[in-house]
Amino acid sequence: QVQLVESGGGLVQAGGSLRLSCAASGTIFSINPMGWYRQAPGKQREFVAIITSGGTTNYADSVKGRFTISRDNAKNTVYLQINNLKPEDTAVYYCNMKQVLAWSKDYWGQGTQVTVSS
Repeated sequence: QVQLVESGGGLVQAGGSLRLSCAASGTIFSINPMGWYRQAPGKQREFVAIITSGGTTNYADSVKGRFTISRDNAKNTVYLQINNLKPEDTAVYYCNMKQVLAWSKDYWGQGTQVTVSS
């Protein structure tokens, strides 16, 4: 059974930082692309960042220079370091995995709330 468990969200002042974590189980973690998405109230879920099994990263234009995605295959965990938080970063952040051995089927974490106050 695949499970993604997220942590690290919270209430933060503008300009502050957070590190989100997502621990995966029930999968061969090291071969799967991992990503982060977010959804603000009243808006569609949007892509934030992705990291491939080889460590290649890609980011949404809106977060480049502030967000960093990384992975630790020994811990089956993907991270999202968020710096210089802005109020517009307020959203529920979701961990995503594409299961390589299951036709790239998408799996999602439960989401973690990030709220940025001014």
